[in-house]
Amino acid sequence: MTSVDAIIEKLGATRTCDAGLTKAPWAFDKTKPSYGPGASALDLIPHNAPRQQPLPAEYTQASDDELQERIINAKRALGNKVLILGHFYQRDEIIVHADYTGDSFQLSKNAATRPEADNIVFCGVHFMAETADILSTPRQNVILPNMSAGCSMADMANIDQVTDAWEQLEDICGKGTDADGKQQIVPVTYMNSSAALKAFCGRHGGIVCTSSNARPVLEWAFARGKRVLFFPDQHLGRNTALAMGMSLDQMPLWDPYKPAGSAAPEDYRDAKMILWKGFCSVHQRFTVDQIDRARKAFPGCKVIVHPECSMDVVNAADGTGSTAYIVKEIENAPAGSAIAVGTEINLVNRLAAQHPDKTVFCLDPVVCPCSTMYRIHPAYLAWALENLVNGKVVNKITVDPQTASEAKIALERMLEVHP
Repeated sequence: MTSVDAIIEKLGATRTCDAGLTKAPWAFDKTKPSYGPGASALDLIPHNAPRQQPLPAEYTQASDDELQERIINAKRALGNKVLILGHFYQRDEIIVHADYTGDSFQLSKNAATRPEADNIVFCGVHFMAETADILSTPRQNVILPNMSAGCSMADMANIDQVTDAWEQLEDICGKGTDADGKQQIVPVTYMNSSAALKAFCGRHGGIVCTSSNARPVLEWAFARGKRVLFFPDQHLGRNTALAMGMSLDQMPLWDPYKPAGSAAPEDYRDAKMILWKGFCSVHQRFTVDQIDRARKAFPGCKVIVHPECSMDVVNAADGTGSTAYIVKEIENAPAGSAIAVGTEINLVNRLAAQHPDKTVFCLDPVVCPCSTMYRIHPAYLAWALENLVNGKVVNKITVDPQTASEAKIALERMLEVHP
């Protein structure tokens, strides 16, 4: 395998996108609210976003080896009373302790298979822990090691904004059902959204989707409605709709910060897909120019990207799919293959290390991880686990019963479509 350093050099890249990445995550616990360094550093964070309390010095001053040992000892002491879930985008020092590794929804389903675990420690971001709480049993605690691990894309659509958009769109498109019994609008939320938005879909005849099942979910929605309001990620919605044969003029954008969503009323009336103006800051970094440079540097390489990338990037790539798809594509590629990947750097580098017989590298040669996944550091995991050993639950994520019940309806509709 070509080394990461050699790949960076061959692509003419710089090292990182943010000098703050050299600092430990707790350096940002005492600053003004932010997503932290990395891909979301410039995204606006809600004023009421959860904040992490400062860690005790015994954790921030501990060496890497000491933290690893403390995590191992705490996990051993807790036994089957604790379950650690690690999202694909987590750093390797976290993944090594995970009982399950996967994407957000797969991990929540994994958690549901372990009812004996009193405590589920979700090494991911806030909306993922909410979903785990919804799908777990009432007696289980779901813990997020760092409360500042949010998601800038999930925060780009909040319940007040979506409710306001819904009411305006009902005024434009009509309410209730048409003569054929179809809803005027069916709300579809990406898994990367708050529990409140999943609940909104549950009570308005809508559904949840993931990046791996977006197409069958949209087929379900269009069997029941004339239009779809898709939030919060415009790119996944647009790329999936295009693959289903819809045209761009059938997909107006709804901008929650502009009057009446920014498009003309007739554009929304004539729409098939109304796309929320949201995006993933990690996947928005990938460009067609990066694809061209990768193909020039590695002739014959295969380019695969996540569908949260822009339409132009997806169209220029050789393949597009969820993180599970990307993992499978690399696993199945023949030895000697060169594969350029458009997704989060921690996953790409891990896949490169797992497949030394192939050249696997990130399309974006600048090291720029997901800001909020970066907030989960071994110090926070050690702190959360040792508190459990001492009988104290910290950073518990709780979704209120009404929201959880309505959100579960939307999640169960998805499972009926695509288990």
